[in-house]
Amino acid sequence: MANGPKSHPLRNIGIIAHIDAGKTTLTERVLYYTGRTHKLGEVHDGEATMDFLPEEQARGITIMSAVTSCEWRGATINIIDTPGHVDFTIEVERSLRVLDGAVGVFCAVGGVQPQSETVWRQADRFGVPKLVFVNKLDRVGADFDRVMEQLKERLSANPLVITRPYGQSENFKGVIDCLRQRFYVWPEDHLGAEMVDLEIPEEAKEEAAAGREALLETLVEVDDGLMEAYLADEELPLPRLLEVIRAATIGLKLTPVFAGAALRNKGVQPLLDGIVDYLPAPADLPPIEAHTPGGEAVLIEPKAKDPLAALVFKIQMMEQGRKMNFVRIYGGRLREGDEVANGRTGQKDKVARVLRLNAGKRERIPEALSGDLVGVIGLRGAVTGDTVCSPDRLVLLESIQAADPVISVAVEPESASEQEKLIDTLTKMTEEDPTFKIKVDPDTGQTVISGMGELHLEVLIQRLSREFGLNPRVGKPQVVYRETVTAKASAEASFDRDASGTSQPIRAAVTVAPRPRGQGLETLNALGAVAAIPDKLLTAAMETLESGLASGPLQGYPMADVSASLDRLDLGEGLAPEPMIRTVVIQALGQALRNASPVMMEPILRLEITAPDEFVGEIIGYLQSRLGRIEEMVSHQGGFKVIVAKAPLAELFGYSTVIRSQTQGRGSFMLQFDHFDTVERKGQTL
Repeated sequence: MANGPKSHPLRNIGIIAHIDAGKTTLTERVLYYTGRTHKLGEVHDGEATMDFLPEEQARGITIMSAVTSCEWRGATINIIDTPGHVDFTIEVERSLRVLDGAVGVFCAVGGVQPQSETVWRQADRFGVPKLVFVNKLDRVGADFDRVMEQLKERLSANPLVITRPYGQSENFKGVIDCLRQRFYVWPEDHLGAEMVDLEIPEEAKEEAAAGREALLETLVEVDDGLMEAYLADEELPLPRLLEVIRAATIGLKLTPVFAGAALRNKGVQPLLDGIVDYLPAPADLPPIEAHTPGGEAVLIEPKAKDPLAALVFKIQMMEQGRKMNFVRIYGGRLREGDEVANGRTGQKDKVARVLRLNAGKRERIPEALSGDLVGVIGLRGAVTGDTVCSPDRLVLLESIQAADPVISVAVEPESASEQEKLIDTLTKMTEEDPTFKIKVDPDTGQTVISGMGELHLEVLIQRLSREFGLNPRVGKPQVVYRETVTAKASAEASFDRDASGTSQPIRAAVTVAPRPRGQGLETLNALGAVAAIPDKLLTAAMETLESGLASGPLQGYPMADVSASLDRLDLGEGLAPEPMIRTVVIQALGQALRNASPVMMEPILRLEITAPDEFVGEIIGYLQSRLGRIEEMVSHQGGFKVIVAKAPLAELFGYSTVIRSQTQGRGSFMLQFDHFDTVERKGQTL
């Protein structure tokens, strides 16, 4: 199955999907068949190479994205296996930020599920070319064609079926290669390592011919030259077809699709060929745009001779408290002993080590080149999203955005003597995970940690015990609220200062108004051109207006969906001191917020519940009692229904236990943050 287009022998790919679609199992097969490992690690046995954390092995899920590499047909493939659980979405976000391609894994029974849709959209946002692997075709209820329809309807994808199943469910025997018109099977006694290439069975020839015709009809729509040859009934040679598929995949016009069953060791080798043939090498993509600290645009090309430009996309604490930075090199090369600079801070560091990563194992290497994903030790002040560059050319690559946490718990050390160690350890963990936050309440001295969900915080607390020997007491989960205003209001404040023996007031007027949900914060300078106010003082006033929205008038939670404008700023005679200006602006803002009918908002989650038909009534009744709103309900294969609803996070703590009880263990669900909004409770608005 070789004869693919020639390209630079490097692929940086991610495996993305909904939880339990089979991402990690697929990755294990890839590592085994490429010779990277010599034993098949099974997720259900807690032996998967990529799930090396004890928390991952105990739960059978991926929590932290892991990096490894392997070789196939002369190409090096760097792979990141990402989590499928929404609590760990930052792991997907930062992985997709540095990848050149992705493989979306979809369960042939479950199809396009909520988190797979979320990560697909994330990949779309970064412009990442994708392949699809339809997995678990041996499962009862598998339906390959239904998954193809969902790819079109739910993901707006344009699937190009390269291999399709020969038989499904218990009759799944192998795959038909629609492009080459071949039939591939995998003998059970070889654990899938040997793929047998056969003629298409007589009873499947009609289906195979229809598959090739559909493939060609899709291809000619994206290439005019191919269209002309097709209409002229000319021969379409395989190298030309491979070339068109590759160009259309990299151009985001097509998504090649492969069929298989990873757990049964079927269908993986054609996917590996597809990764090499269709996904881009770093040199196949346009140059990356960066900016100098002064804002000037700079194009970064994947050339080893150019100055270094690399992005820190993840941080991991190692033994003895050392910090390892996961780095993607976009331009130049990185050598052990090099002096490098942080593009954000200008701080210079010396690279202590460069490491090739293989999940939980590390191999020391002398240098890494453009396109590589490596671990680096010695970058002292770097945080996720920082740019590592040559001291002679400071640049800033696009950073990585992290979602705000929505759930908090209070933690206390077992003894007062451990308080300092607890704070220090938690602070280090926030460097690893930008969605994890820590705050010490100045009034009570209580330490509060915040994250993306109950599982997220549970895993972090278990790591405190396992890695650092800390066993803190943990309070009940608390919701992270927001505050907003429901009316437009203005307020004025003044501050009398003594100047030359006379009292001169400094005055400021501020207006606040509500914005549509999800629009965020906005600060406006409504003063116009005011020559009498120096730029420095005007900047201080606007900074104060912006920072003042970080704390609301009700309970001090951050404001959301609010517009605040500075309408007036009188300095009196002479120049008013900056602290006085900040004081008068914050007083005016605070009064305006109090006048604008402020209210509390809380996180609203989107649920997608899959359960047998006979339990649907009880599930809906419970959700409605928890202030949930049913948005959609569709029939699913095998007597199941999918219920889509939205409900306040505060009403959903412990829902995993509830759904198990209501469905006799047969129901499943996914929670995902949707938006902040007000919630009516017994006639009161929270």
